[in-house]
Amino acid sequence: MALNDKQKKFYQDAFQQTKDEIKDIDAQIEAELAKVKERLAELQEAKKAALQMHAAACMRLGVKNEFEEEGE
Repeated sequence: MALNDKQKKFYQDAFQQTKDEIKDIDAQIEAELAKVKERLAELQEAKKAALQMHAAACMRLGVKNEFEEEGE
């Protein structure tokens, strides 16, 4: 069954609108992922600094560092 001109226009409009919407959503996803990656990097740096401070405190107090991995 062939589409009449009105039906064809309807589906062409829907096609273009959804295509644009998908591109917009993809851009939003990428922006949110970039924010998450940046925040994770900040948290990893903060954890690294805290682990260093904790290790130093353990050394000064002469207690076992429960965060120290074996073999380091």
